[in-house]
Amino acid sequence: MFTISYIIATKNRLSFLKILFSQLLPGLQPDEEIVVIDGQSNDGSVAFLEALLKDGKIHQFISEPDRNQAEAWNKGMLMARGTIIKKLIDDDVHDFAAIRTCRDFMLQNPQIDACISNTLETNLTHPDVISHSGRLPWFMDWKAGKVPSFSFGDVYLLLRRSSLSFIGLYDTTFKMIDWEYSLRMSYLGANIAYYTGCNAMSVSTPGNVTSTATKQLLKREEKIGMLKYDYAGDKAGISKYSRLKIAVGTLLASGDSNKRTAVQIHNEAALTKIYAGFYDKLRGHNAANSNWAFITNA
Repeated sequence: MFTISYIIATKNRLSFLKILFSQLLPGLQPDEEIVVIDGQSNDGSVAFLEALLKDGKIHQFISEPDRNQAEAWNKGMLMARGTIIKKLIDDDVHDFAAIRTCRDFMLQNPQIDACISNTLETNLTHPDVISHSGRLPWFMDWKAGKVPSFSFGDVYLLLRRSSLSFIGLYDTTFKMIDWEYSLRMSYLGANIAYYTGCNAMSVSTPGNVTSTATKQLLKREEKIGMLKYDYAGDKAGISKYSRLKIAVGTLLASGDSNKRTAVQIHNEAALTKIYAGFYDKLRGHNAANSNWAFITNA
């Protein structure tokens, strides 16, 4: 019986996968499962992941074409066997101790459908600039019944697998899947816990799916989401996390910033050093305060 399933959807991101697994595998516990969905990579990721599967370091692995990112992540959720599901985005940073704290809270409180947290944010263009972000004020307004829905990113989201029958899977018609999913979840009145620590750091990198979204697509999806879930907006529209990914992805598509970042991504030693700093920052942030708390609407 697995208490948590870590699901990873990836394609041609070998450098990021190596860093993620270097952090995840050493502390992996017997009651934790790793499920990897590969979109038929051709950069060596498949061989890397097959070796991990053969060595028993990951539990489930498939490599096949995906029609879009929602389908890939949905495959992972359907394959997961853990009580709790945690999506691990390959280029983001995760504090597994904080994730386990959130998991344990959900296991102790079976009425909780999902758990979110605050987050740190950065990007590979300026990795020395790290900011703190969160959706707590919007969560509190929703908890108080002032708004019927609110948005948040899924980089820090934990889900109860049995709650998928109520919440559902990702909408495969949306590009901004976390934005739609968060609005749907809150509009349905799911029981959500908010952890005031940070279980993740979002890192904007070139080549992420979000960065390819056009303004026209964003406007279309924004209108659908706001109408469907009675969302008035909070001067952010599409979540701040998603907009940051888009902005940085666009910036990195041209000029010197792209050249510098491309060098970092293709130089594994340089990328590993940058990410080691990210992991230290995230863990240090959480260790600096022993009073992180959970707030629920249940």
